[in-house]
Amino acid sequence: MAYVAKCTNNSPPTPISVNNNPNNPLSFSPMSSSPPTSQPSSPPPPAVVLSPCAACKILRRRCVEKCVLAPYFPPTDPLKFTIAHRVFGASNIIKFLQELPECQRTDAVSSMVYEANARLRDPVYGSAGAICQLQKQVSELQAQLAKARAEVANMQQQQANLLALICMEMRQSPEPVWQPQLVDTTCFLDDATLSSPWEPLWT
Repeated sequence: MAYVAKCTNNSPPTPISVNNNPNNPLSFSPMSSSPPTSQPSSPPPPAVVLSPCAACKILRRRCVEKCVLAPYFPPTDPLKFTIAHRVFGASNIIKFLQELPECQRTDAVSSMVYEANARLRDPVYGSAGAICQLQKQVSELQAQLAKARAEVANMQQQQANLLALICMEMRQSPEPVWQPQLVDTTCFLDDATLSSPWEPLWT
């Protein structure tokens, strides 16, 4: 193998290898001065395992990326979907959610779960029975409040009448007249009266 020095523009010579193959005498290949470096291969990213939502897990079906039930029935709370599914059914729940805008679906799911819980507690009246009971309690409390307010107003009126009566009696009663009291001084003896009986004893 021979080396040919090629000089252009005052640059250092680059070694060129000449192929000794007789079939291709003009074949040149530049030789690298440094051995090739192998780049370390980065480890592959970990695979993200997506857990199916509680609805798809209970229904035993594949949970797709745009599942309608996934945002409202997380896999950590399977009882929520179980109660709603027992009363309304999965197809009705999906139909209700698809007919509503996304901003109202969270409230709709909460209402369905509340209604399902009330229906399981009271199969006859459901949430209507709980509402009637609460309205009855509100009416009783309002009656007690009105009674207490009437008693307070009555006591305030009695207190005002009593104060007015006291003020009227104080105005009608005459003012007391203070007269000087005469003091009886006969019980007091002067020095002359006390000393007269004892004079002969001292003479």
